[in-house]
Formats: sequence, structure tokens, C-alpha cells
Amino acid sequence: MPGITMRKAEPKDGHRLADIAYRAWESSILPLLTEKPGMREAEQRRLAQAVSETISRIIVAEVDGIAVAWCSRSARRAYIPFLFVMPELQGHGLGSMLLRRMESMLELEGADRVHLETPADNVRAVRFYEKQGYRILALRPDGRAAHEPFMSVHLEKRLDPFEGEIDDED
Repeated sequence: MPGITMRKAEPKDGHRLADIAYRAWESSILPLLTEKPGMREAEQRRLAQAVSETISRIIVAEVDGIAVAWCSRSARRAYIPFLFVMPELQGHGLGSMLLRRMESMLELEGADRVHLETPADNVRAVRFYEKQGYRILALRPDGRAAHEPFMSVHLEKRLDPFEGEIDDED
């Protein structure tokens, strides 16, 4: 796919990133749930808040200057809570590119493994992560009250952290 760039998210991206997340949730997670009144609005608010709270730890993939996917990381551990790609662009390598970039950033910080979770019933996502080198560690109930409970797959990937000094001189 030509014209792909990656960059750090900026505060002005917030609305667009929340929309990407919601559209991805709506196409992949919502079908796994029994829809209840107000569920969609609650998820839109939750995702907008997640973007707002993690904007400094988000990287964005753009196609021809338009944000189409994003990935975030936890502040205090090697954990990736969110990876979203616009539904119509899934399967074109954007998620893989973002995931590899985030893993590289974590490696440079010395992380020797990275963790993430995805709903067990989201078979496409589980297979995606397995193809990226992640292995399933555990299955556990997802405890978010806003949704009916479902099982969450906890995955891990071993990294190869950078060891040594980085020379700042050219």
C-alpha cells in the first residue's frame, strides 16, 4: 500500500483515532455481544476517553496523510492495550507495521517480552497475533461492566531487547 507513514499521535488526532477505534469495535467486537440500549454510546465514550488518556503513548499509521490505524502502549509495562485499523483497510499490513514499530520501541527500552489481550471469540484477531509471533498464555473472563462478559485471550511475545550504549555521535 503506497503512501504509508507512521508517527506519534498528536492531541488534534483524538477525535479521528476514537472514530477509528469505534468503527473497528463495531465491526469486530459488537457482533460477539448481545446489543443493549446505550451500549454503542458507552463504547464511543470509553474509546474517546482511552485515546485522550493515552495520546502520548499512541503511534499512528497514515495513508496519504490520513490517519487510518493506531496502536498504544501502557505507561508502566510492556503491554499493548489497543491496536485498531479501519475495517475497510484491515488485511493490508497496517496492523503488522504498527505492532512491529511498537515492539521495536519497547525493545529499545529494554523490554524482553510484550503482552496484550483480545476477545477469545475474535478469532481473526487471535490468528493475527499468532502470525505476529505471539503465543497464548491464558484465557480469562473480561471484567468490563459495560459489556456482557466474554473470555479474553492473554498473549505474549518474546522480544530481543537492545543491550549496550547508543553512541550519539555521527
